[in-house]
Amino acid sequence: MKILFWGTPAYALPSLEALLSAGHQVVGVVSQPDRRRGRGKALIASPVKARALELDLPVFTPERIRREPDCQRELAALAADLSVVVAFGQILPPQVLNQPPMGCWNAHGSLLPRWRGAAPIQWCLLEGDPETGVGIMAMEEGLDTGPVLLERRLAVGLLENAAQLGDRLAWLSGDLLVEAIDRIAAVGEGTQTERLERLGVRTQRDEGASYARLLTKEDTIVDWSASALAVHRRVMGLYPGAQTRWRGQRLKLLASEPLVQRLREQLTPEGLSLADLWGDPHGQEPGTLLALAEGVGAVVATGGCPVLIRKAQLEGKAAVEGSALLQQLNLRVGDSLGP
Repeated sequence: MKILFWGTPAYALPSLEALLSAGHQVVGVVSQPDRRRGRGKALIASPVKARALELDLPVFTPERIRREPDCQRELAALAADLSVVVAFGQILPPQVLNQPPMGCWNAHGSLLPRWRGAAPIQWCLLEGDPETGVGIMAMEEGLDTGPVLLERRLAVGLLENAAQLGDRLAWLSGDLLVEAIDRIAAVGEGTQTERLERLGVRTQRDEGASYARLLTKEDTIVDWSASALAVHRRVMGLYPGAQTRWRGQRLKLLASEPLVQRLREQLTPEGLSLADLWGDPHGQEPGTLLALAEGVGAVVATGGCPVLIRKAQLEGKAAVEGSALLQQLNLRVGDSLGP
C-alpha cells in the first residue's frame, strides 16, 4: 500500500516504523512545522519529521493545511492509496480527507466515543478510567466522530503516569494499524459508504461521548484540598507537568501514591505500609507535611487521606526521589506545600 503518514510527536513513531516494517510504501510524511524550544529558543523539528528525514522520506510541514491549497495539491500528486493519521495536531479539511481512494484513517488513543479530542491519555488518567485503548477510525469532518474499524483495550494501572501509558498505547497503535490496513486493502476501492459497509465498521453514538480538551497552565496546579486520589491523578495524568509551590519556588510533582487503604492491592509495599500508618484524614491543613518517610518520600495532607510524594523537581534543579528528595528540599514535618 502507498501510504501518506500524518504525525508529529514521538508518540506517532511506533506507528510509522510498524507500517514500514510491514512492507508498506510511505510516499510522504506530513508533520507540524519546526517550533522554537528550550532556553536558546532554537528551531527544533518534530520527532516524526526528524525520523522521516533520517529515512529519506518526503516531508511536508504546513502551518495550517486547510489554508494551503498548494500543499494540498502536492500531497494529492503523491497518489497515496490511503492516509494514516497519528497525533498530527491539525484538523484535516474535506479536500484532504477525500483525496486517497481508500480513505483517511486515524489511530486514536481512547475507547471512542470516550475522550474525543486532543488529550485522551491525560483525561483518562485525570478521571480515573480503569481501562483505555486504541481505536482505528475512519476520519470524517467531525472531531473523532468517525466509525471504528478495530479496537483494543488496555487496563490502566493506578501508579501509571501519562508517559508510561502513552508508550503502551503508541506501540499498540502501530500493531493495530498494520492489522487494519490489511483489512482495508482486502476490500479495495469504492465509495466511502461501500468500503465502510464491506469493512463492517462500528458507528459511534454520541451518547456517552466525552471531550478531552487541551490542558491549560491552570490545570497543572495541584489543589491540596482535593482528595488524595484526585491529587494523585493530577500528578500522574499531567506528568511531567503537575506543580505546586515550595518556599516561593515552583515544584514539579513527578510521582505520587494515594495512601488510601481501600486501594491497598494496587499500592507498593512502601505505600501500603504508610497507608496503614497514615491512611485516614487527619484534619490538618491541606498541603501540610505530615511525615518524612526515609528512602521513600514525603507524606502530605489533602482534603481526605494523605498522599505520598515520591519524586519531584524544584525549578533549576534535577529531579530527585526518595531520600534525595527530602534532603534537597530540606523538608520538615509541619511545613506546607502550595501558594
